[in-house]
Amino acid sequence: MGKLTAAKIRSLTEPGRYSDGDGLFLEINGKGAASWILRIQNNGKRQDIGLGSTKSVSLKDARDAAFATRQRIAQGIDPVAERKQERQAIPTFREAAKLVHEEHEKAWKNGKHQNQWIAILTTYAFPKIGDLTVDKIEGPAIREVLIPIWLSKPETARRVRQRIGTVLDWACAKGFRATEAPMRSLSKGLPRQPKKDGHFVAMPYADVPAFVEKLGERESVGRLALEALILTATRSGEIRGATWAELDLKAALGTIPAARMKMGRVHIVPLSPQAVAVFERAQTYKAGISDLVFAGQVRTTGGMNLAGQTPQSLAQLRRGHRHYNRGSTGSLSIASTPNTH
Repeated sequence: MGKLTAAKIRSLTEPGRYSDGDGLFLEINGKGAASWILRIQNNGKRQDIGLGSTKSVSLKDARDAAFATRQRIAQGIDPVAERKQERQAIPTFREAAKLVHEEHEKAWKNGKHQNQWIAILTTYAFPKIGDLTVDKIEGPAIREVLIPIWLSKPETARRVRQRIGTVLDWACAKGFRATEAPMRSLSKGLPRQPKKDGHFVAMPYADVPAFVEKLGERESVGRLALEALILTATRSGEIRGATWAELDLKAALGTIPAARMKMGRVHIVPLSPQAVAVFERAQTYKAGISDLVFAGQVRTTGGMNLAGQTPQSLAQLRRGHRHYNRGSTGSLSIASTPNTH
């Protein structure tokens, strides 16, 4: 039976070591932090092994860990050498980030995002924490990465923070660190960022009919694509990559396969009579070498560049769904001013 109890541990404040028996001690340092220490005889030498802080390791857990360690010693296992080997196996943040990137990139549809995900860590995180093992990275180290860009580049800083969190959470799930990323407490130690300006500039709903009519005055593949984007309220990439095999104009339906959807699920798009008419007009531009509906100025990512086919002042529309708000009727509305709510 151990000498310590939970109540007694709570009452201890003086620095020192307090024995629980069988080599297990509670150690309180000069700053009041308490941790568990196991004293062992290993290969004829007396050694102390840390078992963790009382904040994360209970009295019962400490006793169980001490018992398991003594069992390994009895079996001829050197727990100190075992720990050193485990530490050597723990990856650095740089190594862990690259492993996370390799695991996730197959699921990412956007090649640009694949490259940016690791590039932003290479630029901002690796110089400061890249060579630290993932079990040693806590709030202060992450703050040192973020603070130089937190106010000057707020969006970049948020992305860096999110990706650091992803890497550390992965490390926790793999058993390389005891806790997940300390992001909640970290946020409290950073200054408040300036508010965003709001949503992208968008066209007033009342102006859309005149705009669509204007598009039809000088018909081209790009203008038809932009009109289809407006009438289907899909993403620009979904319109640029649309193929004739995905369209059933008689049934007035478009089927976007899971491989082209951000969420990885098949998406059925009902086509209004106006949308069907646009796709029928697009058939006159059908290219024999491509199954793309809008095959003008083909790029390696598929389809044409919608922004490049329209006046610069209208290029905001290629951002697609971000500009649209749907009411309970499902009708399309377009904000005329930035929405800061």
